[in-house]
Amino acid sequence: MNQPNRRCPDCDAMDHVATPVSRRKFLQTTAAAGVALGALPAWAEAKDKPAGTPESLVKTLYDSLSDDQKSKLCFAWDYMDPKRGLLRTRVANNWNITPVEIDKKGNFTDDQRDLIKAIFEGIIDPSWHARIYKQLDDDAGGFGVDQSFAIFGKPGDGKFEFVMTGRHMTIRCDGNSTEHVAFGGPIFYGHAAAAFNEPKDHAGNVFWHQAVEANKLYTMLDGKQQKQALVTPMPREQDSGFRSKEKIAGIPTTELSADQKAHLQKVLQLLIEPYRQSDRDEVVQCLKTQGGLDACSLAFYSQGDIGNDGVWDNWRIEGPSFVWHYRGAPHVHVWVNVADDASVKLNA
Repeated sequence: MNQPNRRCPDCDAMDHVATPVSRRKFLQTTAAAGVALGALPAWAEAKDKPAGTPESLVKTLYDSLSDDQKSKLCFAWDYMDPKRGLLRTRVANNWNITPVEIDKKGNFTDDQRDLIKAIFEGIIDPSWHARIYKQLDDDAGGFGVDQSFAIFGKPGDGKFEFVMTGRHMTIRCDGNSTEHVAFGGPIFYGHAAAAFNEPKDHAGNVFWHQAVEANKLYTMLDGKQQKQALVTPMPREQDSGFRSKEKIAGIPTTELSADQKAHLQKVLQLLIEPYRQSDRDEVVQCLKTQGGLDACSLAFYSQGDIGNDGVWDNWRIEGPSFVWHYRGAPHVHVWVNVADDASVKLNA
């Protein structure tokens, strides 16, 4: 069984405020066995899962919170954190949006934890639950460990958004309250399956197949196209704000052949596959509004090629208001920022 890779040099540099907790080895063992069989970990199962949409469950959770809990977890829609800026829109690779850890005893009732888990599972496509729980087990020690959330606005009364964060995660549930953006705002996902420095085949990484499919597209390019697509240097992974078209590197997708474009569409479908249908639809609509994939460029980066095997661990699809930055070295970090309006600002 992989041990949780909680110590991470590039992750630990972020504003990570929760304190370490025990690994809970029995639960991890159960989880690992379940994932190996394609089943959900035991600690991922609620006996009677709350029914409803993620948005309706956010309201139920909000209504269940005590005044003390609300004082720590609930904020005005446009709350400005003194150090981190507009807190609702912040994205990072390892952080706690509040210091109230989900799994820490005394922070929440069992019913509240079931609601939090149901909201989380509702955002993720069911076919991905086992893989996401494996990522959480490997990276943190299980669901809720070193994870926190915040609620912005008042659910059921105007705009609201639920934001959950932790190691290798920033995920959102907004009920389409946030205008112009997919996923309710920028998101982050990642995985260090076995260690901080993964092998070139990224064994056990639940997201690596996305890069494998992207690299298949690279092999479909002719020599001239590959020269256009292979870029140096690589931008900082955190630089996922929208840029002017003149600053976007790589091969414009308009220069791809019909079969190459079809494969790029397949890559896009793999990228959005882990999320619920409504979020996938938002991504597609945002892309359509700003010109579709034909308005984007595709870049592969020679920097960070693990094993020097020509399988590019780092790559990026970028358009006027679309950034999907995949950093696969030394382990997977993915920064996502999708909107239908390029003027939307990023808070990272």
